[in-house]
Amino acid sequence: MQSVLSFLKEHENTLLKLLPLAAFAVPFLWLYLLQPASFELMWKGRTFQLFFIWLIALELILSGESLQPNRIDKPFSAKTIAFIPALAFPTLYVVSAHYLGLNTAITEASRQNQIPFADSMPLSTEYLVFAALFCLMVFLQFGKKGLKDFSVPAVFLGIVGALYTIDNVFPYGQFTPFQLLVPTTASLAASALNLMGYQTSLATAGTMPRLTATDPANPLRTATFDIAWPCAGIESLLIFTVVALLFLKRMSISWKAKIAYFTVGAAVTYIINILRIATIFIIGMDSGDVQMFHFYYGPLYSIAWIVSYPLLILGSQTLWRKIARKNSQPTKEPQPPQPNLS
Repeated sequence: MQSVLSFLKEHENTLLKLLPLAAFAVPFLWLYLLQPASFELMWKGRTFQLFFIWLIALELILSGESLQPNRIDKPFSAKTIAFIPALAFPTLYVVSAHYLGLNTAITEASRQNQIPFADSMPLSTEYLVFAALFCLMVFLQFGKKGLKDFSVPAVFLGIVGALYTIDNVFPYGQFTPFQLLVPTTASLAASALNLMGYQTSLATAGTMPRLTATDPANPLRTATFDIAWPCAGIESLLIFTVVALLFLKRMSISWKAKIAYFTVGAAVTYIINILRIATIFIIGMDSGDVQMFHFYYGPLYSIAWIVSYPLLILGSQTLWRKIARKNSQPTKEPQPPQPNLS
């Protein structure tokens, strides 16, 4: 017992930092046990919550010793009294949503307000509530600096919830601001399919472009899909923009370097979206079953790139500094040969 207490005392600072991470690990595990299939979906699923956990861990690693939690050794202080219940709020929300009828109430209220995808509103609300609870937790634990340091995972979770809500209220490409970029994306996807040897045609179906791809060698191999902004990967561009801007803002590099990093990352994200659409049509021509790729593997490509890009930036900066230090070291001038006096 004494050894356990001494270990806790020795690693108190590190353990306190991990409390917000643990506060969400428990409800996420519970949700997985309740609805494991929901973690197999990127769009309108909970796979994004796993990336949220990854982003928290990444921030803890990057912050190092600069992030110091508030001490909670005074059990009756206002911050301690507020912080300890806040750690339980995510789990309590899961209990309320799945056992006390909260999800049912959200769905019924959405139907009364004539929201088209009312059944998806509980998941959207879950993301938004978790984002708000995480901000509360971080503020109580780390103060205003914590909100700044953990802005990326908090905004990431909030944006996902907001995008889900927008699509629930304005489905099938009805949200015009997000749909503006889709025709260009569909046209570029058609060009990519043409380069692969397929024949394509573009039409308009309401607010959405309708793309048809056919294999000229086998006209029976054909696929036609209407493309809305979630299908075109607009959500990944929005998530990349927020995550990249928040991350680059914290880096002590020149604004020219920040613009270059952002431009390269956005271009790669957009290209991935184009290739994702092209892949959906290729799968559709072969099997017709595109659901798994459309809702999981396709978005996974973009999100995996987005969450790994900050690591690539850090790696390139480390490599650049090593090269700069190596080039800045003075070279020794060669000494003239000494005369042989023997």
